[in-house]
This record gives sequence, structure tokens and C-alpha cells, in this order.
Amino acid sequence: MYTIKFSHQAKKDIDKLSAKQKKKLKGVLTNFIAITPEGGKKLIGELTGNYSIRLTIKDRIVYSIDKKEKVVWIKRARTHYGE
Repeated sequence: MYTIKFSHQAKKDIDKLSAKQKKKLKGVLTNFIAITPEGGKKLIGELTGNYSIRLTIKDRIVYSIDKKEKVVWIKRARTHYGE
């Protein structure tokens, strides 16, 4: 089981989510990412080394994995298509 930590930007993103989206986020974090973080989509380009999982039709959770420390860093929790 991995520990979940949040970047400053991810915390700001989460504050903007609806209550329903926050509940879904919590479920994805505890039931999927914390258990099998490599299950997300590997990102390429300037986001190489990060993973992504869909939260809503337009919002994504972007995170990186520190396997040595067993920590998943949540970097973003909202859209990357523009605000």
C-alpha cells in the first residue's frame, strides 16, 4: 500500500471540485492508486514519468510514483484542457 501526498496545486484543484467529485476522487485514491499506482496511463512528452487516471469526462488525476519511499504524489486533480 502506498502513501498518498498532494502537491500545492493538487490541493487547490481539489478545493474547486464538487462534493460528488471529491467523493469519487477519494474512492479512486484509496481503492486504486494507493494499491496499484502503476495501473494508470503512462504519460509522455513533458509529463513523462507521470501517470493519469480519469476522474470525470474532462478532469484527470495526474500523479507520480516514488517506489523507493512507497509514496504517490498527486500533482493535479482537474482538467488539463483549460479552465
